[in-house]
Amino acid sequence: QVQVVEFGGGLVQPGASLNLSCAVSGAPYAMAVIVWYRQAPGKERELVAGISNWQATTYADSVKGRFTISREKGKNMAEMQMNNLKPEDTAVYYCNANPSLTWSPPSIYWGRGTQVTVSS
Repeated sequence: QVQVVEFGGGLVQPGASLNLSCAVSGAPYAMAVIVWYRQAPGKERELVAGISNWQATTYADSVKGRFTISREKGKNMAEMQMNNLKPEDTAVYYCNANPSLTWSPPSIYWGRGTQVTVSS
């Protein structure tokens, strides 16, 4: 049974940094892509960043240059370094692990989410 767990998150001030981790267990193979999504109150879920097992990456325009996703090839764990955080980054961040090589739609393998709050 595939399980996805997020680590990290918390309350930080604007301009601070956070690192989120996503660990995938129970899969007999390396997931083709691991993708971070986020959902703010009253807003739709949006793709934040994704990385394939072959190191291809994708980012939302709103986080380019501030967020960096990384993953060791063949491993079912990904990290997302978030720098220069802004209040609009406040959301619940979810990790999705997809055995298919596609950024979207997401697979059925979701973590429970971790809260990121950026506030002074």
